[in-house]
Amino acid sequence: MRLSAPLALMGLFLAADLGLAAPPVLRETTYEGWPATSLSNGLVEVFITPQIGGRIMQYRLGDKDYFWVNPSLRGQTPPAGGLGEGGAWLNWGGEKLWPAPQGALPNGWPGPPDGVLDGGPHALRTYQDANQVAVRLTSQDAPDTGVRFSRGIRLLAGTTKVVIDATMTNTTTVPRSYGIWTVAQHDCVLPDGDGLNPQVTGFAPLNPESKFADGYRLLGGLPDNPTWSVNPAAGLLQMRYQHEVGKVGLDSVGGWAAVVDGLRGYAFVSHFTPSPGLRHPDDSSVEFWSNGGGKTHPDATWEMSYDPAVTPYYIESELLGPLVTLAPGESTDFTYTLAACNLGGDYPVLAVTDHSLTSEEPRAVLGGSAVHLSGRFGVFQPGVLRATLFDAGGRPVPTAAFEQAVSPLEPVVLAGWISHARRTEGYVEFKLFDTAGKLLDDLGRVPVFTGRLACPPPRAN
Repeated sequence: MRLSAPLALMGLFLAADLGLAAPPVLRETTYEGWPATSLSNGLVEVFITPQIGGRIMQYRLGDKDYFWVNPSLRGQTPPAGGLGEGGAWLNWGGEKLWPAPQGALPNGWPGPPDGVLDGGPHALRTYQDANQVAVRLTSQDAPDTGVRFSRGIRLLAGTTKVVIDATMTNTTTVPRSYGIWTVAQHDCVLPDGDGLNPQVTGFAPLNPESKFADGYRLLGGLPDNPTWSVNPAAGLLQMRYQHEVGKVGLDSVGGWAAVVDGLRGYAFVSHFTPSPGLRHPDDSSVEFWSNGGGKTHPDATWEMSYDPAVTPYYIESELLGPLVTLAPGESTDFTYTLAACNLGGDYPVLAVTDHSLTSEEPRAVLGGSAVHLSGRFGVFQPGVLRATLFDAGGRPVPTAAFEQAVSPLEPVVLAGWISHARRTEGYVEFKLFDTAGKLLDDLGRVPVFTGRLACPPPRAN
């Protein structure tokens, strides 16, 4: 950490110490034996496999691969009809689109399996310029639902954010009612590939005016499933993966869902603009699926296996767009963003913005002639976190500022001091800037706690 480092110098500091992102690159390659298109920018790389349901098969930050990929299907050539033997579902993994809600036709989607939308080839077009690389994937027309999916996947320079513009079109001659459903499968296997990772946790904000008694609804599994819990103080649903089957839905208006691999310290976020006044499939805008053993419903007469060879270790974070009745030829759109960062351990996600997440709320505590700062964040692009001390009258205290270079590749941990010449009972304001000094996020302000705190001698800038 550095105290009062000038913003004008931070670009050089970041380039030297934190690996400033390279220009975006699009290239044709292979991933796990499949032909793939790669989008990368020096921070993240995504591998897109158009011939397998138009998936983002992998999202990688540094050396961390986030998505689960079915080890029993790695590198296999997809069958011509997109289905396995006897019409079985081939669960490839990765991230993809489905129509929602699930259920019987004509008012539901009876998949998976779906040999067209989930398992069939998608047409691919590519785009690139100096600032971004992108692809456009388009499915075939599904004969049962009449749905065609198309989505643009864009990666810009200097960020871990992947922006996805999804479109669903009714290709039939009659009205169809569906919502766009995004499904990301997260790997819950230990890094050595053997056993359950016990520190995978999902987070999503509860709706304070939820129609559900507990803030969420149970869509699968047993009511006493220990996977699910509520943090009322933070207003969050939490899921701690334990290989117990279950599914929940939230009528969340917070606009995000997150998954943290606490063992390796990495967080993954799906971010979207909520539509609280519109109907959604399952009355939910966010859903989580826990893949595991046990009964899928209390009255089920059979149980899913606890054998990981049969029921692999993964969870799903899912977003659902509004439920829309489409006239013949009509389309609906849903835009969302995937992003990732390093949190440094098994920490929660409390809040998400376009450029960062908060894991521990910042604090400012007065001790002698300095204010001690603490807190934990994750950022989606390199930049500078700045804390400025203000007195009780709202005036900035001269020379009382703290600046820290930040990167998605490193946890952002506040553990510094702001030195000042006089006692103050004001507040500290936290802001995030990009490497050029442009304001990205206002992370809020906190009052200075004036209790006693042992304080080391002020450090030189």
